[in-house]
Amino acid sequence: MASASFGACVLCRRAAVKISSRGMSAAAGAQSQGDFLSGEPHRKHPGVTNLKTLRLPDELQAAARTIINRAPVTQLTDRSRTLANFLWSRKRAVEDWTLRRKAVSLEKELWDEAKEKRGDMDEQLLEERIRKKVFSELRKTTYHWTPMKYDEELAVVYMAARLAGGYAAVRRAINEIKKRDPSFAPKSLLDFGSGLGTVVWASHSCWGDTLKEMVCVDSSGPMNVLAERLLKGDEERAEPHIKQVYFRQFLPVSPKVQFDLVAAAFTLSELLSVKDREEAVLTLWRKTGSYLVLVENGTKEGHQMLMEARDAVLKKLDKTVHDSRPASVFAPCPHDLSCPKLTVGPTAPCNFQQMYHPLPLPGHKERQTEKFSYLILTRARPAQADGADWARLIAPVQRRTRHVHCRACCSDGRLQHLVVTARKHSRDVYRCARSSDWGDQLPTAPRGDDDQSDSE
Repeated sequence: MASASFGACVLCRRAAVKISSRGMSAAAGAQSQGDFLSGEPHRKHPGVTNLKTLRLPDELQAAARTIINRAPVTQLTDRSRTLANFLWSRKRAVEDWTLRRKAVSLEKELWDEAKEKRGDMDEQLLEERIRKKVFSELRKTTYHWTPMKYDEELAVVYMAARLAGGYAAVRRAINEIKKRDPSFAPKSLLDFGSGLGTVVWASHSCWGDTLKEMVCVDSSGPMNVLAERLLKGDEERAEPHIKQVYFRQFLPVSPKVQFDLVAAAFTLSELLSVKDREEAVLTLWRKTGSYLVLVENGTKEGHQMLMEARDAVLKKLDKTVHDSRPASVFAPCPHDLSCPKLTVGPTAPCNFQQMYHPLPLPGHKERQTEKFSYLILTRARPAQADGADWARLIAPVQRRTRHVHCRACCSDGRLQHLVVTARKHSRDVYRCARSSDWGDQLPTAPRGDDDQSDSE
């Protein structure tokens, strides 16, 4: 009996040790899983970069309303809506080589048809008819791109249409830098294609008076004048609300002059060809000291222009190098690989959205949504303190009972449909997923049985 009792005690002790060790390993696992939170609650985890509904700064909104009230622009609401729709649907100009290839293909097709039906028609006359037919078809099917030219009146219409939405997109994009690199305090800013100066206002709202020099470059004289009026509250003799802002119609000449922050918002779409866009992006990258921020419409055209820019910088197409520090993608891509959105065939563009309050004009809703695409390149990617990999949520998060559907672009360059649960991915990752939304980052977890690659 005594020996049996002793054996039972030994077994109990072993079981207790085993249970204790399991508990310790589970606790250690939970702790390591939660390290990425950096002490923050789940709803404010480090990957949350979305902003609540944005308002224009009070001074900017007051100045815009004053200008609109003083401007003799008829049917402003209707004209601003028409212009906004036009700018959203705008496409890139068709490249010359694309036109030539299309013309050759069409001409061959017409000649093949003519050979089948050929009668006694003179060959020279037939050639002339085919040539006219080719030109006619190209005129009908080719997008006719024209540059935007703003006079004083159209600049006011543009302000009514795009000031609040443009500000919201830029503010959301640079919030990525503010949140993920809190030590970054830019002293200089270059805004290429500055328009109404929304990049200046958005940057000032993030970093305030740390900015000591802001250079706005726009080829449109009337647009520069309007941007200055907004800074001064439309009072000619008043001090500008944001100081040290300088307006130019051309980029600074010296290739060695760099700015801490360089931006171009809704500008690439105003350049005629892929070569012009590539040259502009490489010039801006040369002038970038820390971050280059590019923002475009959240359309396929906007996304593809940003991917052109991404390739131009990452593939080192620049032959003139004054700063040898390598480029890497800071946001939104969690990797420097090819964009999986472009490699899986026809698909929706990589875009995001930001709610905002528009200018209070007749017919404007109280809240509107700006859909945009953006790209942030950096000279040196800040290391994640926790060492975790973060995926970008590229679609609305679908919250269900005890699980969350997340579509994400992951650090391995793949699109994934993640079904996040507390049991498979840890309680911390699950709660972060429930608190996240489209555009945020999510710490990647081991792939579960229910997870799918969107390329599969």
